[in-house]
Amino acid sequence: MQTIVSNIQEFRGSHYDYGVLQAQQLKETPYMANRNYEWLKRRPKFSLDYMETKSLYQKFAPAIWEELRGLQDELKISDMEVLLNLAHYRVSPRDSGCSIYFDDHSFIRNYDYHPSTYDGMYKLFQPEQGFAHIGPASRVTGRMDGMNEQGLVMGYNFMNRKQPFDGFTCFIIGRFILELCESADDARQLLKELPHRGGFSYVIQDKNDDSFIAETSARGVAFRNSNVCTNHYELLDGENRRYLTDSLERLTILESAGSPSKADLIELFTDRRHGLFVDNYKSWAGTIHTSFYDKNNLTAGIRLGENTTLNEFDFKSWLHGNPLGLKEIKGILETDLKFTNADWQKTRSR
Repeated sequence: MQTIVSNIQEFRGSHYDYGVLQAQQLKETPYMANRNYEWLKRRPKFSLDYMETKSLYQKFAPAIWEELRGLQDELKISDMEVLLNLAHYRVSPRDSGCSIYFDDHSFIRNYDYHPSTYDGMYKLFQPEQGFAHIGPASRVTGRMDGMNEQGLVMGYNFMNRKQPFDGFTCFIIGRFILELCESADDARQLLKELPHRGGFSYVIQDKNDDSFIAETSARGVAFRNSNVCTNHYELLDGENRRYLTDSLERLTILESAGSPSKADLIELFTDRRHGLFVDNYKSWAGTIHTSFYDKNNLTAGIRLGENTTLNEFDFKSWLHGNPLGLKEIKGILETDLKFTNADWQKTRSR
């Protein structure tokens, strides 16, 4: 058992200035050094194209490209380092298992992965261009799940690593959805147009209860309706992994939930006795956080690891200029593995 901490970052202003702020904070951590060390250990199996990446950002999210420029200028890193560590175009995912359930009042999600990849940063951003949003960060500029000021909620689940192609990764696509989309229909159109690097399903719900699951891969996008999602395709089933037992078992648990209250959902997702919360961290499939969103009241919550407390935030109040009043989130993980920016020196010496 160990205590883990995720910092909370609030910012209102331009994307470029937001990039500068994030870079200043990164310079106080071993994050970038750790990323460079990780690339030495495992050489990237893909190419990088600066002009192609820039043109796609300018087509879909030009303001976020300005954020990348702010990061680059402050960190004083090369174009290639920006592409490799911050732009998230052409990166292959690792296997993981996540679970999502939503209804008219609640959207809850378990994020399962490896602690060494976790940023340990929960971000609230109110940009000059685009929609303000709240949620846990991934690879600095991406989002793992979240809700925007319009009441649109997003989460994604890993599906496969089959034949990835040129495209954006899940974390930056999640950010695009939150910052660029007012409605579920906006998100549908965006997901049709974006080039997808790998196999993920995106679960979307808006304030009007329009919702969908988008099954995406490098070869196509398919939409279906359901309020539960684990880690296998139903429409693009020809692209499923061979081993689906765990994903199917968790899907059965979710489908059997009935009409749960908020308290019921939190217990279902965070009490390991029910089968959704797992501690397989060394196998890249341990539950790191549980996110909860209420689109009707614009409130958000997160539970880190096995902390019994759901930290809840009044996002609507924050949108009106009121600070959260909380600077960090704490929890417990039953593993000796730590977050990337907390354990880099120890990782390097092993």
